[in-house]
Amino acid sequence: MKKILYLFVLLLSFAACKKETPDVATIDVDLKINYSNTDFQKTFPLKNIQITLRNLSTNVVTKYVANGSTFQIAGLAPGSYDIDASVTIPRQEYTTLAGEDPGTDITFNASNKRVSLINTTSLEFNLIAGQTGSFVLKQIYYAGSDNKEGALYRDQFIEIYNNTDQVLYADSLYFGRLYGRQSTRAATTHIQANGQHDWSKSLNMTVGNAANTDYVYGRDLFMVPGTGKDYPVQPGQSIIIAQNALNHKIPFIGADGKEVPIKKPELTVDLSGANFEVYYGKLPGVNPLPSDIDNPSVPNVDIIDYEARDWILDSPGRDSYFIFKGQTRQAVEALKSYYEPTLAAPSASAKTYRQIPSAWLMDAVEVQPNLPDSRIPKKLLPAFDSGYTFATDGSYSSQSVIRKTATTVSGRRVLKDTNNSTEDFTVIKANPRGFAD
Repeated sequence: MKKILYLFVLLLSFAACKKETPDVATIDVDLKINYSNTDFQKTFPLKNIQITLRNLSTNVVTKYVANGSTFQIAGLAPGSYDIDASVTIPRQEYTTLAGEDPGTDITFNASNKRVSLINTTSLEFNLIAGQTGSFVLKQIYYAGSDNKEGALYRDQFIEIYNNTDQVLYADSLYFGRLYGRQSTRAATTHIQANGQHDWSKSLNMTVGNAANTDYVYGRDLFMVPGTGKDYPVQPGQSIIIAQNALNHKIPFIGADGKEVPIKKPELTVDLSGANFEVYYGKLPGVNPLPSDIDNPSVPNVDIIDYEARDWILDSPGRDSYFIFKGQTRQAVEALKSYYEPTLAAPSASAKTYRQIPSAWLMDAVEVQPNLPDSRIPKKLLPAFDSGYTFATDGSYSSQSVIRKTATTVSGRRVLKDTNNSTEDFTVIKANPRGFAD
């Protein structure tokens, strides 16, 4: 009897404790959605807007569809989130409503990244039409392969794709990486509200806040050689630009005369058939790395701006990439360069960064580290990339980021290009000229 009474009291106590335990608090987030362009606000409807919510702690993705200028996400657990809004206006509908043919479907994007949602709040999403280009960055292999059994960073490459139904020419195609703030540590530079450098505060800057909105800043800059029609790229074909155009699956002799072995060839790639390579060995005053070998059968790109001893992409994923075309070498070299906007006066040896008009960009891709806590302020405005992509397994994982296939037309793959890399890209084992579905 005493045992039964004891169990009864214990159950009552447990029930009382359970009632006293407060429910986990949730919040509501109200989204206010509109087109950033006032003319578009009058022209295009707000319907079938794709809302993507990513919890940065759990990496859980939830998707919604909004119709109208307001949308509520109810019962959300407090935390840090990425929220993207996207709507695609089909080409025919765009032509009917706007009175002009854009030549393709047009996607509008808006986003709020790394937003801390603690209390019920509202967020604004101003949809911006993405830039569409004929050449697109198809594959970026920045992660490299295992640092002991693979090729480390030596096998890095980028792939640029002709996403049209016309023959294009790679001659005088410019490519490079953007420069910006590389961490969230205490800033030694002037910064904007978005956490990125405030270039308007750079020494001798003359364009005011347009320095942040109308320009990007090149960490490096290269150009495909040619006289105009030397390097045709067929529809649905691509060019590979290698750091080192070698077969990284086999040993090679470095510039220092030492053999560089490879323990697991399956971790790396064969780049001996690359279209171009980046070779620093002919730069005056530069002592290139021993691994920077010139393949005489692969043309070298022209080097305009560079750093370090070889074209080594940031394996954690803190670079962003761009391409542009249609500018003369003279016009590009005439662009001004500026110091990083440091709080203190720049030193005599400080590097300057070329200021490139955003309007020149044909395509750009934001890359970020794979771990949420390591992510950095975005370098690209939403008009060029409202999201970002990353190799899920991080540095030296043999992974590349690659555009998804949107559709296939008469055997030609049309790659997804909505100017939101979160949606446009996926991850594969690096595969030059390969595809992802």
